[in-house]
Amino acid sequence: QSSKLGQLTVTDRRFANDSIEEDFELATVCCRPDSLEKMLEQTKFTKTELQILYRSFKNECPTGLVNEETFKLIYSHFFPHGDSSAYAHLLFEAFDKHKNGAVNFEDFVAGLSIILRGTVTDRLCWAFSLYDLNKDGCITKEEMNDIMKSIYDLMGKYTYPCMKDSAPREHVESFFQKMDRNNDGVVTMEEFLESCQKDEAIMESMQMLDHVI
Repeated sequence: QSSKLGQLTVTDRRFANDSIEEDFELATVCCRPDSLEKMLEQTKFTKTELQILYRSFKNECPTGLVNEETFKLIYSHFFPHGDSSAYAHLLFEAFDKHKNGAVNFEDFVAGLSIILRGTVTDRLCWAFSLYDLNKDGCITKEEMNDIMKSIYDLMGKYTYPCMKDSAPREHVESFFQKMDRNNDGVVTMEEFLESCQKDEAIMESMQMLDHVI
């Protein structure tokens, strides 16, 4: 058993410092991440950033895996005045690359790398995939309405100025008026990319994500 404990510690030490206390914590990890070198190649994070992210991930998820309920619980802490469960569900599905109901550290940093360090096109494609709920290559008004409702639920009722109940539907209509270039009732990836790249406010908000960590 001590030999097995040592193997776990050696593998995980790449993502943490060398304290004895942390070694024992890491020994409880069930799903260990790939090598640091591999993740340095696959993401746009530095070694130090990956180590910081891993410590935070491990503190919240000692087993090395996050299920949807845990993900929702973590996300609710950031939005205590609203109902974040619906939006957290959408985000969880976006991070769950293997569609097995669990997000490991590699899934987490892969998605985060795109959101924070990806090119504009990378980020927009990721957002489009998030909005395309049934993954058929286009966004319908029904899908966008579900997304907008989840975002307004996330923000809560105690916003200033107070939002009208019709606000999500009005937002959807505005979205389609801007994005649906050929007026066929759906927004394709091409329409989405073209419209977003011409929108100065969207481009500025994406630039603000650069080097957040």
